[in-house]
Amino acid sequence: MHAKIFIYTALSCEAKPLVEHFKLKKITTIQPFAAYVNQAICLTVTGLGKSAMAAGVAYTQALLAAVEHPVLVNIGIAGHKYHDVGQLFLIDRITDVDSRKSYYPPLVFTPSCPTAGLQTVSRPQLVYDSQYLCDMEASAFYETAIRFSSGELIHCLKIISDNELSPAENIQPKQVALLIAAHIATLEILLTELSHLATLITVPESALFGQLTQRYHFTVSEQGQLKNRLSRWTTLTQIQVPDFDQNSVGKGKDILVWLDQQLSELEFFL
Repeated sequence: MHAKIFIYTALSCEAKPLVEHFKLKKITTIQPFAAYVNQAICLTVTGLGKSAMAAGVAYTQALLAAVEHPVLVNIGIAGHKYHDVGQLFLIDRITDVDSRKSYYPPLVFTPSCPTAGLQTVSRPQLVYDSQYLCDMEASAFYETAIRFSSGELIHCLKIISDNELSPAENIQPKQVALLIAAHIATLEILLTELSHLATLITVPESALFGQLTQRYHFTVSEQGQLKNRLSRWTTLTQIQVPDFDQNSVGKGKDILVWLDQQLSELEFFL
């Protein structure tokens, strides 16, 4: 079974209402993780923590991804100092507290829920940050997922499960399932938006791609990067050919660096 949409949860109680809603069936041949599928969706329960999430994403992408640009979504619970339990946020900044690396999932659509920044930690936190949501998986999810798809198609939805008035030790599995179930409609809107975006990104190989790979040396890996960046350029600008001076670059890697710079500026201003 191969899928175009991948949903990742850390906990089985987060997955349960999604398995029921999307009528997913467990894949009995997969042992390392609990994975459930229908014709379009694969949901994986990775287990708690960054290492488990990274392994779950990499394993299922290598085994089950059916398209060049799959949609990947992490949905789960998070804590915050004062946000009400049950509030839903689309994450626009992910910071790993251990490595201090930050990631910015590109939002090239209008979110159907509020956005927020999030910190990923290695241990449950009982002291809440007043600025960021807090979880234990998102940074590993994003850092791994970006190896398999385009950033525009990789997002995290987080639902507040605990705060200073209702701390983490009070969380119950049944409560978590109900919190997730309450926001399935928003998840469906996000999946529809991202699936449409994926069709725009997955464009036929452009004439420019052929011209550049004939003129400059690209490794196999760099050819994949070039195709990805040209597709993102077309999606973000609606312009087929980036306006750059081919005489000013000496090798394929220079073109990738230039495209990265231009795309980062576009995504920043979007």
